[in-house]
Amino acid sequence: MVRILFVGDVVGKVGRRLVTERLRRLQAELEVNFTVVNIENAAGGFGLTGSVWDELNRLPVDVFTSGNHIWDKKDTAALLDAEPRLLRPANYPAGNPGRGWCVVTSRGGVPVAVLNLQGLTFMTPMESPFRTADRILEEIGGQTVVRIVDFHAEATSEKQALAWHLDGRVSAVLGTHTHVPTADERILPHGTAALTDVGMTGPYEGVIGFKPQAVLERFLLATPRALEPATRGGALCGAVIEVDETTGKALAVRRVRVEEGERA
Repeated sequence: MVRILFVGDVVGKVGRRLVTERLRRLQAELEVNFTVVNIENAAGGFGLTGSVWDELNRLPVDVFTSGNHIWDKKDTAALLDAEPRLLRPANYPAGNPGRGWCVVTSRGGVPVAVLNLQGLTFMTPMESPFRTADRILEEIGGQTVVRIVDFHAEATSEKQALAWHLDGRVSAVLGTHTHVPTADERILPHGTAALTDVGMTGPYEGVIGFKPQAVLERFLLATPRALEPATRGGALCGAVIEVDETTGKALAVRRVRVEEGERA
C-alpha cells in the first residue's frame, strides 16, 4: 500500500512556516511514504521565487504542484525548466516552460505519477483538462498504476466531473485553487478517490488567505486593490489517500487539518 499526503495551496509566509514546522511530524504520525505539496501561492500569496523555492525544496516533498499563479514571478520560467519535480498545469499550450506530470518513486519503492491540470470554467481558456488527462495517461502507460491528479480549478462541478471522467484510471483527483476545503471526500465506483478542494495551507483569518480590507474594497468599489496575505489563523490543510499499489485503486481518503499550535 502507498499512503500519500497531499498538502493544499501554501499561501505566503504563514503557509511556508506551517509546512516547514509541521510537515515532518505529520508525515511520521500519518506514516505516509509519498508527499505532494501545491506551492503556487508560496511567495507573498502569488507565485514562486527562487529564494522561496530554495526554502521549500529542502523539505521532504516528492512532488510540488502549482496552478495559474505559478506565472506571477519572473523567476518561475527558469525554475520550471530546471526542476523536474516542480509541475505546472499540463494543459497550458505547447511552448510554455516546464512540465505537467512526472513519475517519482515513493519511499516504499513504488512509482507514483503526479498530474497537474487546470480547469477552464471562470479561468483562462486553454486546452481541455479532460482530453489532456486522457493523453497523459496514455503516455504513462505501464510505468505505474498509482496516479494522483492535482486539479486546479474554480468550479466544483468541473472538479467532480473530471473525477468521474477519470474514475478507475487514476488513484485520486484532488482539487486545489479555491483555498476553501470541502467535505465531500469519497471513493468513486471504480476506485478513484475524489475531494473537490483540499483547502489551503495558510492564514484562515481573512478572505482565502488575504487581509479582508482590500478584498472588501474590491467588492464594494469595483476597482482593483493590491492584496496582502493575512497573518493569523494558520492551518495546514490537505488529504491522505491510501492506494493499493498493485491495482492503483484508492482504499481510503480523509481530510487533514492541523491548526497552528496544535498537534497533528
